[in-house]
Amino acid sequence: MRHLILSTLQLVVLTTAVTVPLAFADERVVIDDAERKVTVPESPERIVVLHEPLLGVPMADLGIVPVGSYGRADDGGSLMAVDFYRTVLGKDAPAPKGIGPVGGIDIEKLRALRPDLIVCTEYDLDKAKRFSGIAPVYVQNSSTGRIRGFESEASLARLLGREAVFDERKAEYQQRLAQVRESLPEDPHGKTYLAILLTDQLNALGEMSGVVQAVEDLGYTRLKLEKQGLVGLGSTLLVPLSPELVGKLDPDLLILMNSYAGKNRDEAGIRTDLDRILPGWERFLKPAREGRILFLDSVSVTTPSIASAEHTLDAIAEWVADRERRVEK
Repeated sequence: MRHLILSTLQLVVLTTAVTVPLAFADERVVIDDAERKVTVPESPERIVVLHEPLLGVPMADLGIVPVGSYGRADDGGSLMAVDFYRTVLGKDAPAPKGIGPVGGIDIEKLRALRPDLIVCTEYDLDKAKRFSGIAPVYVQNSSTGRIRGFESEASLARLLGREAVFDERKAEYQQRLAQVRESLPEDPHGKTYLAILLTDQLNALGEMSGVVQAVEDLGYTRLKLEKQGLVGLGSTLLVPLSPELVGKLDPDLLILMNSYAGKNRDEAGIRTDLDRILPGWERFLKPAREGRILFLDSVSVTTPSIASAEHTLDAIAEWVADRERRVEK
């Protein structure tokens, strides 16, 4: 009888060990951006991100390699039109395993990665509830009006214990910022800018990007569109602008970029697409006539990371140097 009782107890212990997830040795409770209490590992080691450019890139910029990311293949290759990790962070960038195509997360692939933390944006709040049975899910704000520039990278650094790394990266950025500001032919304080991204139409870029952080840190101020009949930039990354409106705008610096999905993201490609949307723009657009247009690669500069802000500074420095060369000739 005694042996039977012991065997039964052993079976109960074994069954419990198999069916109940083990608690993390070191945990802490945090409040995410959806105001949810989330118990997260003190030092998560297997993080899955549900948005590559908005979450994965700034995380990788801190030296953290996610084990999984949407929109990628099982071998880590990108299934999207562009590999944001590699484009923004270079050839040594991480290549996380995929958890299914964009908009179609494979639960079994997600579960197989054995994540100890899942990070998503506020747009995936419904997934936060669904996936919390697999791992703790932290919601990070990633939209204009809620966060700006590379503030989300700072937030992720606090969450993941990488504040020191973030401070080092920011110090490097500040040094480069001072160099580029010094190279500018005139003080940008008091001058305006407008960043436009071309899709099948013209769109004003919101605040959630490295390019906005860099340009405003240099001293430029966003051109106020409220006077043009637009209430504001809303809660999304892009806000549609009519060709008629853009034709009348005169920011001191006009930044133009092409869609992420297109292959022609260089100056020639942007010019070609702008010809289609806004025929004759080089004749009547004042920033074009006066050489105040900066063409940028949208993938390099629009993630909310310090790396994207640095790409912007490098592009501005090259733009200024090129203008000076043309003047000398």
